[in-house]
Amino acid sequence: MSTVSSETASVRPGTEAADVEKDAAAQNEKQNETNDANESPYLVTLTQEDDPKQLSTLHKWLAVLVISTSALCVTCASSVAGFTEGAISQEFHVGKEVSILGISLFVQGLGFGPLLVGPLSELYGRNIVYRVSFGLFWVFSWPVAFGHHIAVFLIFRFLTGFCGAAFLSVAGGSVSDLFANDKVATPMAVFTISPFIGPVVGPLISGFINQNTYWRWTYRVMIIWISVELVGLLLFVPETYTPVITKWKAQKLRKTTGNPEFYAPIEKQSKSLLRSIKMSCYTPFKLLLLDRMALLLDVWNALLLGILYLTFQAFPVIFMEVHGFSMQATGLTFLGLGVGMLVALATQPLWNRFARNEAHKYGGNPPPEVRLVMGQVGAVLVPLSLYWLAFTTYQQVHWIVPIIASVPFGAGVLFCFISTFTYLVIAYRPVAASAMAANTFVRTCFAAAFPLFAGQMYHTLGTVGATALLAGLTTLAAPLPFVFHRIGARLRAKSRFTHA
Repeated sequence: MSTVSSETASVRPGTEAADVEKDAAAQNEKQNETNDANESPYLVTLTQEDDPKQLSTLHKWLAVLVISTSALCVTCASSVAGFTEGAISQEFHVGKEVSILGISLFVQGLGFGPLLVGPLSELYGRNIVYRVSFGLFWVFSWPVAFGHHIAVFLIFRFLTGFCGAAFLSVAGGSVSDLFANDKVATPMAVFTISPFIGPVVGPLISGFINQNTYWRWTYRVMIIWISVELVGLLLFVPETYTPVITKWKAQKLRKTTGNPEFYAPIEKQSKSLLRSIKMSCYTPFKLLLLDRMALLLDVWNALLLGILYLTFQAFPVIFMEVHGFSMQATGLTFLGLGVGMLVALATQPLWNRFARNEAHKYGGNPPPEVRLVMGQVGAVLVPLSLYWLAFTTYQQVHWIVPIIASVPFGAGVLFCFISTFTYLVIAYRPVAASAMAANTFVRTCFAAAFPLFAGQMYHTLGTVGATALLAGLTTLAAPLPFVFHRIGARLRAKSRFTHA
């Protein structure tokens, strides 16, 4: 894949980190292929008609929409368990915290999946990995929906999260493979927003289902949705990873000509799958231990995602217990977060223009720290939103006010995530995939833990005190993008993981 352009880098999600990491060696590989071509007439290369970018616009956008809605489906499955907890506690005779593990274990699976499965795409292509992973996501959803023991339910919630993460870790690569750099911004923005909208859609669906029917229908509906997405993946999303397409072409030439000399560059690589998985698991934790800037940015992102997942326990307290909402009406209160994220997405053309201006200002090579400006905006919006939310949760305050207060929180969270993801990918380019894997792991750890203590915190401190405490924590973290915007270049110069 070609180098990230100034326009598209601001919208590229963490799932593209594996591709960006390989950019550092892309020119060398191209030179090696050229030398091989001069030395051997049997080296197979792609022609223009083989390039996935040559597909029709309709086919490419259909593939993007299937991939994006599948990503939304995976993350929606994490939060859809929110309103099933009471019924699960009654049916399986377990405490509330045990039933909340249905969310926590799924999210933890999302953190572990990319560490182990990500390297597979480099050897076998994108399609086979995310088709198999999404197929397993569908298979493992059945014991969740129909199991009759809490252990079965929790184990398969973790496995569905793990398989869903495997899809998320590589599927976005197809989006960047399908479009040229000057046209990828819009489809990549559509894909980027999808995993963040998913957790907001989950409670909305779950609220209506659990108020009107049996809790197991929550997961049966998810199985139906997953089935539709799986059919779409099989029918409309082609393989887009060019090294694997080239390998297929070489295999076809060997078969049709009977000449075993034809080969693709990927077939000459001495890359061990076990070694790739080992590095995928080892390097992220090495980065967290030895690089303070990466650690602090990851913890900041983790705090934000933890608070987002904490709302699945906090909003029922605020709106059901304080304002007397029904379950399905409480599910609708999450629309404020979704509106905020969509508003943030609508500002993307402004950020693209800012990126172009900064690129022009620095002669086409702006420092990575310019990507933190978006994070600065988010770092201000998040605590302001939480303070606003905290002091409007009183019963005498109209219920629409805290919902409106959640709008800037949704926008701020998305700004912070996109800013940090882009910065990590660009600043830590030699280990970009590991930088994003570390970020994902820390984020999901916080997101898994926060719902477990949310209920006790809100009942002990009250809605005002608990939300104000969260606002205070985000206030303490707010200076991070400002500080690293100022001193990030110096820290990168001293780091063994970055290019200065």
